[in-house]
Amino acid sequence: MEWPFVHFERVRFGDLDAMRHLNNVVFLRYFETARIAYLRELVPGHDPAHPEAGGFGLIFAACEIAYRSPATFDEEVAVRCRAESPGKSSFRVAFQMTVEERLIAEGHGVLVGYDYDQRRSRPLPDALRAAVES
Repeated sequence: MEWPFVHFERVRFGDLDAMRHLNNVVFLRYFETARIAYLRELVPGHDPAHPEAGGFGLIFAACEIAYRSPATFDEEVAVRCRAESPGKSSFRVAFQMTVEERLIAEGHGVLVGYDYDQRRSRPLPDALRAAVES
């Protein structure tokens, strides 16, 4: 399956753990940064910090990460993303992280449509569903 989006991160010294490799928490931060950039490309105008008019936004509801190989200081990490499995009110964003050809992590996050005014899940708007399905 293809990866329509790629985002790059350089491993900073502060991203390392006591064993001198990329801290597990930072994998999630890299995925978050890539996921937000991908959604902005998929749905121009997407702003994760401000719900749309009517209170619609997306909530990051779940994440699964399989760590495959360590990354070390100053390596460039490619974070590939794709939207998949759209449902009535949610979809997944799969990701794969590599350093050159070496797989360092893979997994997915689940995003749920959310009504911030009503404080409950909400079906995905047609335009968002169409973008996820394409």
